[in-house]
Amino acid sequence: MHWLQETFLQPTMIQAVAVICIVSAVGVYLGKLKFFGVSLGVTFVFFAGIIAGHFGIEVNKDMLAFAQNFGLIIFVYTLGLQVGPGFFSSLKKGGVLLNSAGLAIVFLGLLMALVAHWTTGVTLSDAMGLLCGAATNTPALGAAQQALLQIDPLNEKGVTDMALACAVTYPLGVVGVILAIILLRSLFYKGKVADGGQQADKTQTYVAEFQVCNPAIYHKSIKETMSLTEKHFVISRVWRNGKVTIPTSDTTLEEGDHLLIISVKADVESIKVLFGEQENVDWNKKDIDWNAIDSQLISRRIIVTRNRVNGVKLGSLRLRNLYGINITRVNRAGIDLLASPDLHLQIGDRLTVVGEENAIKNVEKILGDQIKRLREPNLLAIFVGLTVGVLLGSIPIPIPGMSTPIKLGIAGGPIIVGILMGAFGPRIHLTTYTTQSANLMVRQLGIVIYLAGLGLDSGAHFFETVFRAEGLLWIGLGFAMTLIPVLIVGFISSHFLHIDYAKNVGMLCGSMANPMALNYANTTVEGDEPSVAYATVYPLSMFVRVITAQFVILFFQ
Repeated sequence: MHWLQETFLQPTMIQAVAVICIVSAVGVYLGKLKFFGVSLGVTFVFFAGIIAGHFGIEVNKDMLAFAQNFGLIIFVYTLGLQVGPGFFSSLKKGGVLLNSAGLAIVFLGLLMALVAHWTTGVTLSDAMGLLCGAATNTPALGAAQQALLQIDPLNEKGVTDMALACAVTYPLGVVGVILAIILLRSLFYKGKVADGGQQADKTQTYVAEFQVCNPAIYHKSIKETMSLTEKHFVISRVWRNGKVTIPTSDTTLEEGDHLLIISVKADVESIKVLFGEQENVDWNKKDIDWNAIDSQLISRRIIVTRNRVNGVKLGSLRLRNLYGINITRVNRAGIDLLASPDLHLQIGDRLTVVGEENAIKNVEKILGDQIKRLREPNLLAIFVGLTVGVLLGSIPIPIPGMSTPIKLGIAGGPIIVGILMGAFGPRIHLTTYTTQSANLMVRQLGIVIYLAGLGLDSGAHFFETVFRAEGLLWIGLGFAMTLIPVLIVGFISSHFLHIDYAKNVGMLCGSMANPMALNYANTTVEGDEPSVAYATVYPLSMFVRVITAQFVILFFQ
């Protein structure tokens, strides 16, 4: 058994791999357990590493540093790829209000961290560690640690203490947001919670039948008619004299035509004013056999897999006019989008196409519809993106008044490149698509390795730090950094910005990067409006937290 002792006790490459894997496995298993209905998920890997480090398990420092850094790079880059497609669209229209509220939470937390540093004697690095734990944001912790090492490469104690501060406040960071949601619901939203499901319905795609009774659009083409309103909708089918047809933009509308229109529910009344009358038929039932309604036409879902179509505007393909088909919906990452002409298609989009069978087969050839291609990950884009990300993070940026130029680091650079590639890669015909499960797999692998290394590096002094006066001060400050910004912004959003409960709690969870709190919020309302609000603010809030964590250390340290 001598070889076994050497394998696990000697600080070699094999020992580092074995220990990190064991710590990760134990943490992932414990992460499935729930305490009072709340689970810390993969964050338990962090605490498994702390316990291992507390009991004296040491790992080769170089191997541990590489594992931590590479895990963090992979995580933030794939996170950028995930949020990139919706990052800039979340800044438009209704997203502006939610993102403004989310950023208010971020900057309130930063202000509290600085005040705690200036008034309590807590070092700035420790205060940032407390904030990262309070916001349950380990990528921001990694960015802050890198910034601290950039200023003082030998300050390993400061880096370790920052991780300890994060670990101390992280559990209460999870619980604190849930507690804030409970308080907001009981104090400010009595009798209003049920509105969340109704609000969610208004933003979902909705199918309705209308009869043309407005003389102002008689004999006008569909293109001319749609120019009369700012609302976006798709005319899927036209019934005229008992015959069903797929309209083109040049199809003229006549009195008495029946139209099947896909829009969002909030626009139904405006569309009714345009066309004249809505028929009392429920076209949103799940059991409708669309192929039986019009026997000459079929409905089929086609997946975009052809590189030439990646990033191309839907309207520029002219599929409706060329093949007599209609694209009624585009499903991207589980979200139904209206098939507007300006929509840029992406690899992996699922298009619902209605038309004759031969025409649909031609459309399949244009779009690809080869599922096997989606199962093959585009590793080239991933490795190119990782390379560009670390290079961007290494560029020194001179700031007037500072003797040392700043760098975006291994957290800031990759997340910016990931977001840009996810958002604009399709437009330059760069395929960045990975299946949702593949992206989640790589992302989780990166964060688990990072957390395991972080815990092992911090564990030796964790308990002696917690069970002293300074540790109790950390716990109190961290809990305040979680609770106070969420309650203040939550109150302002409900009373002054008039944001409904479902959007409000989703925004709060997204700005705090807290999926565990989101799971609780989803149980308090009908519909998925909290998840939509979470997805709206999460990309920008995550990006700002990662970047500002570095800037605070660089400017105030």
